[in-house]
Amino acid sequence: MENVIQIQYYQSPCGELILGAYREKLCLCDWKIEERRIIIDRRIQKELQASYKEGISEVITRTIGQLDEYFAGRRTTFDIPLLLVGTDFQKTVWNELLNIPYGKTISYAGLSQKVRVHQKTCYSWKILRGYGGGLPAKKILLDLESSDRLF
Repeated sequence: MENVIQIQYYQSPCGELILGAYREKLCLCDWKIEERRIIIDRRIQKELQASYKEGISEVITRTIGQLDEYFAGRRTTFDIPLLLVGTDFQKTVWNELLNIPYGKTISYAGLSQKVRVHQKTCYSWKILRGYGGGLPAKKILLDLESSDRLF
């Protein structure tokens, strides 16, 4: 039996996402148009020894529902089972990002301190810098989580 990563596309208010599920865990939630899309996709498929196949799964259906609620301002946390596919360093960073509460932000410098990585930061207070989904998407997400329109 061939290993398959079920993928589905999701149109968010700030850009199209690609969602991927492997063995009923979300292993991919990223911007469809991403500068490194090919490299990221190859890495995930190689690590899981699986290929992409467009389709739907229970975890993707739940993810879409929770994303819809999030963008409508009715959800502040997610309870989707995750499969983090990356290096140990990437997994450490992603796990730290999961600890940031809704409505809070952290600078790249603050994040690197939390994961005990000493590196130069490209973050300046109140100036939007790089983001994989593009700066317009970053602004929409920051505005969404700073709004008072919840519930």
